[in-house]
Amino acid sequence: MDNRAEARDFLTSRRARITPEAAGLPTYGEQRRVPGLRRTEVAQLAGLSVEYYTRLERGNLAGVSEPVLDSLTRALNLDDAERDHLFDLARAASTSARASSRVVGRSVRPSVYRILDALTAPAYLRNRRFDILAANQLCFALYQGVIAPESLPLNLARFMFLDRRAEEVYLDWDAVADDTVAALRTEAGRNPFDRKLSELVGELATRSDAFRTRWARHNVRHHRTAVKRIHNPVVGDLTLTADALELPGEDLILITYTAPADSPAQEQLGFLTSWTATRLHEPARVEESASSSAES
Repeated sequence: MDNRAEARDFLTSRRARITPEAAGLPTYGEQRRVPGLRRTEVAQLAGLSVEYYTRLERGNLAGVSEPVLDSLTRALNLDDAERDHLFDLARAASTSARASSRVVGRSVRPSVYRILDALTAPAYLRNRRFDILAANQLCFALYQGVIAPESLPLNLARFMFLDRRAEEVYLDWDAVADDTVAALRTEAGRNPFDRKLSELVGELATRSDAFRTRWARHNVRHHRTAVKRIHNPVVGDLTLTADALELPGEDLILITYTAPADSPAQEQLGFLTSWTATRLHEPARVEESASSSAES
């Protein structure tokens, strides 16, 4: 990733979305040639000189202090994810590629597999590049035809933008696509020297107009919880809550799907659980029957 270009485009895009009225600045009915705030206005709001802010918006964030970054956060009305992204960009600008590169989770400990199997809700484990590394049986059933043991690791972002089935699985595909790109953009700022992430972004930007358009928006977000409407071939359409739980030290994220008690979705999950258990037992019964026939 080009850190200077990322910083430049991020700051420019955040400035363009804020109107003078929203920032509490007078306009006196003047004609404005740029969307949002001018550089001079951002500098004024942040308590910086125009020259210094111009330098920052050109992508030169190396050595910028935390108080300055906080003043930009306030001036540009950044949310928590955007503030963290700005700090990540500044941190990357001040360190070498080797020093700032982070290891992306690739392996799963046996005990984590046991946790997945013990959960009574659909769940999968992914890294920050959206590579699904493991899932429990109920998750395989929920994503029947998409996620299977033999398909892992499976990149969910690649499925989202390059597989036509994604729009059938995710009933709110646009919203899920927005969140996926925003989470990848967040990771790009957090780990800008991740070669595989750069390759993934390059592939998706080349092959998908939908991805490329979203990537250019420079939106970021923390992936914590969201309502997902998913189509399942066995039980139909489900409305579930997806929660992202980080595994400290592993750089992995556990995604779980739950539904409120006594809700239609909870009943659907209960049916899917029974259906999954039946499917798991069927091969054993077939093998036993075949063995009995052979002995007789």
